[in-house]
Formats: sequence, C-alpha cells, structure tokens
Amino acid sequence: MLKLESALAFVAIAEAGSITEGARRLQISKSVASERLAELEHSLGTTLMHRTTRRLTLTEDGIAFYERARKILRDVSDAATEISERRGELAGPLRISAPVSFGIRHLGPAICSFLKQNPRIELSLELDDRFVNVADGYDAIVRHGPLPDNGLIVKRLAPSRRMLVASPAYLKKHGTPTNVTDLDGHSGIIYSLRGASDWRFRQSGRWKAAHPARVMRVNNGIVMRDAAIEGFGIALLATFVVDDALASRKLRVVDVGAEAEHATIFIAFPKDRHVSAKLLALTEHLRAAFGNPPYWDQGA
Repeated sequence: MLKLESALAFVAIAEAGSITEGARRLQISKSVASERLAELEHSLGTTLMHRTTRRLTLTEDGIAFYERARKILRDVSDAATEISERRGELAGPLRISAPVSFGIRHLGPAICSFLKQNPRIELSLELDDRFVNVADGYDAIVRHGPLPDNGLIVKRLAPSRRMLVASPAYLKKHGTPTNVTDLDGHSGIIYSLRGASDWRFRQSGRWKAAHPARVMRVNNGIVMRDAAIEGFGIALLATFVVDDALASRKLRVVDVGAEAEHATIFIAFPKDRHVSAKLLALTEHLRAAFGNPPYWDQGA
C-alpha cells in the first residue's frame, strides 16, 4: 500500500534535484528521505530515479508517476485548506520563495506580523535571488522586476524605484557625475545577475546605457549597498535596499538627469491551482504593510 509520506518525499526530491535538498525542504533527515524513496519504489516494483554521485534524474516511470503524485498531493493539500477555510481559519502549509535582500529587509518583518495574526499557518520561506519556477513546489513567489507574462496569476505588491548611490567619500575623491555619459569614467558596483546592461536610463524619451570603466560584480543587493558605503564605487539599487543608508547620509543619491528603469514587487501564483484564502489574505496584508507609496520611498 502506498504511503502519502513516501509520495511526498519522492515529489520533494524530484523537484529539488537531490535527496539532500528534498529532505531539507521537508525538514527530515537525508536517511529518512532515502528510506521513504526506497519504500515507494519497492511498493511500485520499479525504479523511479537514477542516482549517480553527481546528479539524480527521473526514469520514464518516475516522470509518469511524478505528474500524478504531484497532483494528488496538491489535491490533498487543497482539500485540507478548504476544510480550514470553511471553519473561517487560515491554516496549513504555505511555501514561498522571495529575493534575498527584499526578504531580509522588508518581507520578513511583514510576514512575521501576518503569522502572529494567523498562528496555524505553517510557513516555509526560501530566499533566493534566482528567478525560481513557481512550479517547483511553491504556493507563491515574491519577486522584484518586470511583471512576467508566463501564465501566472500576478498581483502587484508595491512599485519599486531604483537610484544611483555612492558614498560621500567616493564622490569627494572621484567627483560627482552629472550626466549618463559621465558614468563611463567611474567605478560601478554591478548586480551580476543582470550584468552591466542593467545600467539603462531614460532621457528625453530614449534609453541610454552607461558602461562604467571599472566594475565590481555582486549578486546581492545588501552586499552592493555595503560596498558602496565603503567607497568602492557607484551602485544602482532599489530604494528598499538603501533607504536606511540614505537617511543616515552614509550614501548620497547621484543625479545624472535621467531615471533608471523602474520595477515592480509582485507576488505570483500558479494559474492551474485554486488560490487559497490564506494566499489572498497574505497578499492584502503585504500591500497594507508596504503602503502606497511604500514606506521605504518616503525618505528617499
């Protein structure tokens, strides 16, 4: 007889791409996850995964079983959620992915206040700056960037402005650029997941790119902010990352007479699933917590 916990372990391992990561997501040991996978394969009388020292791949039977098992587990989860909602409760598991800097500085505190109001929700929040796929077992993803057009249900949480910033010491030593062309002679702290092409500015209805002469590449906004404070160069950052540094005057806005491309903070859900009351409640809570305009823009 198939056990639900064995199917759950298989789906988590398949989505994570490794037994170790699948076990971490389920908050069980690697040995327990391996045992559950082996038990499932024994019950089905087939091999579901090919294992090597470097990677794990699904067999033909594994691919077929994964699609059915994932749907069954979702149906069970949705059924439990529906029962809770009928009783007027927000309860059950909720797995969300979000970017690191925004998650640490703003999303985390907002979600904590939401959980205090709804203590029966079992949250799993995973911070990752890569654009993860909502199909990888997440109930929702929070992201910062252009709104996607890929079949997801997308709801705006807050607008996001980006500014060029630098430390007073850097500007005193190297001078303050006054136009986009001036930036080419400066040191730039670049968000490596977007690259130097991210330095685009709208001026007189046209987009103009800047290419700093010296570049430091970083894949995290908080580290970029700290590098700018230490005088390593000019950084283009969202105001939600630098609002405190601007308020304390550790950083100054560098005005080049042109606006950087704006973005949106949004939450997205799978289109093929029922959007639960707890997700809708979280969305409204986050909108209210961030404000419109968002509180981090008030100082900036």
